[in-house]
Amino acid sequence: MDNSLIMDTLTIEDFYWMFRKALERIKEREDEFSRLDALTGDGDHGTAIVTALNTAVKVAEKGSTDFKTMLYDMGIAVMMETSGSTSTLLGAFFLGMSDAACGVELDAACMKAMFVAGLDNVRKQTKAEVGDKTMMDALIPAINALESCTSDDIEDLLSAAALDAQKGAEATVNMVAKFGRARNYGERSKGFMDSGAASWSTMFAAFAEYIMY
Repeated sequence: MDNSLIMDTLTIEDFYWMFRKALERIKEREDEFSRLDALTGDGDHGTAIVTALNTAVKVAEKGSTDFKTMLYDMGIAVMMETSGSTSTLLGAFFLGMSDAACGVELDAACMKAMFVAGLDNVRKQTKAEVGDKTMMDALIPAINALESCTSDDIEDLLSAAALDAQKGAEATVNMVAKFGRARNYGERSKGFMDSGAASWSTMFAAFAEYIMY
């Protein structure tokens, strides 16, 4: 590999554009996510995740000077200005990331620590784990892949996270739901992807897409 091509730091501007890309890609699939959610839930997940992400992006575009402040403001805004489990979990993710954020640029180690802290804080809000047919089926594999990746290239880290998030989301098709209203459907909750896992895997795919191109 040509070391000159390695992206070894992530700037605040990069992070902002990662989430702009995520919002763009999730908006494209908003109706799909809501249709998936309607099979066993309220049918509003597409609207909810777009609203929450849009709130976060609006905060980020104000131009914070450091990651900690930006992520904290994003988390608080998502939780205060929107409602429901989607905003609670996304807001918790940002607030957890804020706790571990360092400086105005992130190297691979700092970025790993930040994302791991985000997952840790989400786990304080939900007991769901891999295999329960929730957004955690995408988020947990994504963070595990990112954390275990030995590369110092930000692109490699986010690509690994995106790949395992997608695999996790696809695996939910054959799962029985164990949380929320969906758990009441038992075996009937099989046969389709969980809406939350689908949207969170789309988010990580968008992160990797932005960094790659």
